[in-house]
Amino acid sequence: MLRPIRTLAAAAAALALVSACNSASTNGNGPGKPGDAPGNTRGVTAASIKVGGIVSMTSASGYSKKDTDLGAKARYLRANAEGGIHGRKIDYLGAEDDGQDPAKNLAAARKLVQQDKVFAVSPMSSVTFSGADFLEQEQVPTFGWGTLPSFCGPKHIYGFNGCLVPTPGGTLNQTWPEGIGQILGGAQGKSVAIIANDSDAGKFGIRTFQQGFTSAGFKVSYAKASVPGTAVPSDWSAYVKEILSSNDGKAPDAVVSVMQTPNNIGLFTALKRSGYKGLISDPTDYDPGLLAKDATKQALDGVHVLLQFQPFESADPKMAQFKADIKAAAGGQEVPLNMHMLTGYMSADLFVSIAQEAGKDLTVESFQSAAQSFSDTGTLVGDRAEPKGQKDSFGCGALVQLKNGAYEVSVPFKCHEPIPFK
Repeated sequence: MLRPIRTLAAAAAALALVSACNSASTNGNGPGKPGDAPGNTRGVTAASIKVGGIVSMTSASGYSKKDTDLGAKARYLRANAEGGIHGRKIDYLGAEDDGQDPAKNLAAARKLVQQDKVFAVSPMSSVTFSGADFLEQEQVPTFGWGTLPSFCGPKHIYGFNGCLVPTPGGTLNQTWPEGIGQILGGAQGKSVAIIANDSDAGKFGIRTFQQGFTSAGFKVSYAKASVPGTAVPSDWSAYVKEILSSNDGKAPDAVVSVMQTPNNIGLFTALKRSGYKGLISDPTDYDPGLLAKDATKQALDGVHVLLQFQPFESADPKMAQFKADIKAAAGGQEVPLNMHMLTGYMSADLFVSIAQEAGKDLTVESFQSAAQSFSDTGTLVGDRAEPKGQKDSFGCGALVQLKNGAYEVSVPFKCHEPIPFK
């Protein structure tokens, strides 16, 4: 947890008094001092900007995104070391754990706004985002991985690589189907099965990826959000049987899982035991920490993992900076890198980048104004632009494959032209 030292006790007391006199519905607005910009300055003092996060640190399945918090911390530490945002240090409170529970997600959002009085929530990383409407209503700039519909449309909510689950009129990122097509030597005449959890995220995943793979030229032989979202099945035989006969009685050329690691391990193990020799892919299992257990390593061996950022194996100087920042945030220790770290890091990076553009008089209004014309290039997720990213993805990504206990780049990082979502 990062907390800059507040040296003026009287000023702090005055700020607390002003905050106490304002309910959450007024967003903590106060009169400020002469020269302050008008508007919502909740969480902003002369010396600091208060930011918190919401992350699934724990879950019923044992799956954890806790390193998202470390990634955000790493980016904020570097921002503070470089002088903060126009002289203000980022007071990062750390992440609230929502346990992948919708009620806890909303409670965490309310706590951060009503009790902690944060200016922004960054990162927000969970398969549930029931706090989205509250954060939008309270005009809280919020940043995370745009894999849920709530990242597509609201004015104050941003995906670090854009909107990945768009509404009609938006676009779809084609990195996954185009990449798999490249590995298979083309999509024409090839079939793919897509499987997901029976959850809102899973159903949206099926809808979007079914359209994306079809547009790339694949025959989608199977597309179901049928796996329970609350517990990992102990028997995958029924799912495997359906998948392996879905291509007119034959196995598909590729099986794509839109699920988390515990489900993927079970499904992939069952597929391999059945004798399946086709391509297997998911968007989750890029984590060297998963390789510590032999059973997990065997289940994931040969799997192609979708990345929507530069691979850790990249020679890009920005990746070297990311690694150095993570090491610093981990107390100088070398720690295994994973995609959750980069989710937190890039969520924080987009917040920091827009806040810098907002200028010295930081308010929600000045922040939103800066976001309306924000763009930059060559980041770890490619080129970024707002408010484009609240409707479209940034369209870039790569694929890596686990081979012999190590990840290798199977499709280099590239930006693909997105397609219209229908």
